[in-house]
Amino acid sequence: MPNRFHLDIETDNVESETARLIALGAEQISQWQECCVLRVPGGHLLCVLPVESDPDTFRAQAHVWP
Repeated sequence: MPNRFHLDIETDNVESETARLIALGAEQISQWQECCVLRVPGGHLLCVLPVESDPDTFRAQAHVWP
């Protein structure tokens, strides 16, 4: 059965987040405008997107990786 969902990851640094996910095993399969589309080892798709949320909401809810 084909995968039926994908995940959007909103970030203030698309290039760095894409590189981090590739280092964890994802594969970049395309780019659309400022968004990178990746396939993770389990086969699911995810999109790395530039910040689209309200800036205050993004700052309050963003996870910062160590």
